[in-house]
Amino acid sequence: MADPAWHTHAVAALQRSLAPVPSERNELDWKSALSDNGEKLAQHLSAFSNLAGGGYLAFGIANDGSPAPLDSDTMDKVVQRLGQIARNGVEPPIELDHTVIEHRGAPVLLVHIPEHPSGPVHLRGKDVYHSYIRSAGSTVKMSRQEIARAIAASAGDPFEQRLALHDLGGDQVLDLLDHDSYFRLEGRRLPATTTAILETMAEDKIILTGSKGWNITNLGALLYARDISRFETLRRKMVRLVIYNGTRRSRAESKEIIGSRGYASGFAGLVKYIHDLLPPNEVIRRALREAPKLYPEVAIREFVANALIHQDLEMSGTSVMIELFKDRIEISNPGRPLVDPERFIDSAPRSRNEAMASLMRRMHICEERGSGIDLAITAIEEHQLPPPKFQRENDHLRVTLFAPTPTGRMRRDDRIRAIYQHACLLYVNHQELTNASVRKRFNIADSNHPMASRYIAEALDAGVIIPSDPTSQSKRNASYIPSWAA
Repeated sequence: MADPAWHTHAVAALQRSLAPVPSERNELDWKSALSDNGEKLAQHLSAFSNLAGGGYLAFGIANDGSPAPLDSDTMDKVVQRLGQIARNGVEPPIELDHTVIEHRGAPVLLVHIPEHPSGPVHLRGKDVYHSYIRSAGSTVKMSRQEIARAIAASAGDPFEQRLALHDLGGDQVLDLLDHDSYFRLEGRRLPATTTAILETMAEDKIILTGSKGWNITNLGALLYARDISRFETLRRKMVRLVIYNGTRRSRAESKEIIGSRGYASGFAGLVKYIHDLLPPNEVIRRALREAPKLYPEVAIREFVANALIHQDLEMSGTSVMIELFKDRIEISNPGRPLVDPERFIDSAPRSRNEAMASLMRRMHICEERGSGIDLAITAIEEHQLPPPKFQRENDHLRVTLFAPTPTGRMRRDDRIRAIYQHACLLYVNHQELTNASVRKRFNIADSNHPMASRYIAEALDAGVIIPSDPTSQSKRNASYIPSWAA
């Protein structure tokens, strides 16, 4: 009989945790022994079962990522103990599965904790506020917003389909929502009657029929509001744009603009406004036909769209924020990313707000799954910019775009990140990184190939890339792939 599908995913997660830099991840935790603290174990089971896609405990791995093998009797005791806690220590109970593999010449017990469909899973005998989640490779207590989101998801009540306003007349709906933008972005002709307009918008659940009129959903208000501030419960979801005069956050030298229009109807205007504020990129004026702006518009467009689509709408008091500095742009959104930021280029994105994502893709506001990040990174390479930085910060994701920096002045960490992203981008397009491709990426003269070799060596030492053919002795024809692609 073939192994269950989770076996393959677990082994891949284990490999990702051990290379290039050993570190525990949201979806996998190393264990060298079974803790005597039953409540701590219950917290781990709660956290993984509340994680999208579930997760794994890997017994036989020490804290530094080295092998710490357990004998078969100890493994049996681990399975029995965890099974008891899964049945009696958490509510609702969860079902575990396990397998033993050989990894690096030593046995590793992999325990699968699946995502529970009726979350949040919390400690038995305590209230729901003793629910846990994984964050930055650790088990932490869920926030009230995360608990509310889990309860709503379990009840089949996504944020997008809740009502922003209800019992409205047709004229009131058209006064509140920019229906012209809806049909224009859809590439459809505006219907001749109000009734036909409303019925068409209802097909996408932008509005719903109610007992006394029409109801506007959160989805409809967030995407097409003429002014989001007219929806009391959504005011804090408006996009914030902060413009600084220097390279530091200083209120005295900043200007803040609040985007009041819906995300879809106001998106093109927002991107154009940001783009118009940017100075030209003097560094590459000769490299491209036109004098481009400091940052490529496609990168701004994609990263802003991703921030809107992937934000955690259940989190109150926070919104998508775009900050413009003299030397960088920072785009942040509330919510822990559902995909490891290091795998944004090759992984299909997972969205908390799938109805919003589907509509915005349909209206060409963002690209098809995964391709937008590829386009953004490609444009950044063409503009010879430092690589973007993806940072998971507590309950937020921050993406930073950096202004042009001469290759010789680029920091080592930035060069390594650039090499890694370059390797990922090539790999998903069925190509491999070479000295020649690195020279093109950094605009290095062909005669200066030793500099490109030095940058490749830095990335190899950091463990982010590996030779595509480990047995090859040729330096001239060497090629490389991301370390996770092995």
